[in-house]
Amino acid sequence: MLLDHLLLNACLHNIQQSVEKYLKATLIHFEKPFKKTHSIRELMIILSNNGIHIEISDDDIDFLDTIYLPTKYPLGSALPDFYPDKEICENALAAAKQIQSQVHQLLAPQKS
Repeated sequence: MLLDHLLLNACLHNIQQSVEKYLKATLIHFEKPFKKTHSIRELMIILSNNGIHIEISDDDIDFLDTIYLPTKYPLGSALPDFYPDKEICENALAAAKQIQSQVHQLLAPQKS
């Protein structure tokens, strides 16, 4: 809805937050400890160190990690060097949907 109405800063903020929450939910589900962080990279490292694999590109991790503070406390753009456009938001949303799908598979009850 935010993307459809071109509320791009808010769109990116919600995308970053959803990815962060999916990764934290995975750690909680598998009872793995983690420290308070908003860093997608740090959460991915913790998951990996615990043998939990979620596929996301380094570029997407870097991009998502640039979003949190500027969107939480915006002075202009959600991005540090330029204003977001619809394509940037669509790409970020695609990455978030990929993570959502993987987490749902990891957390789905296993049929015996």
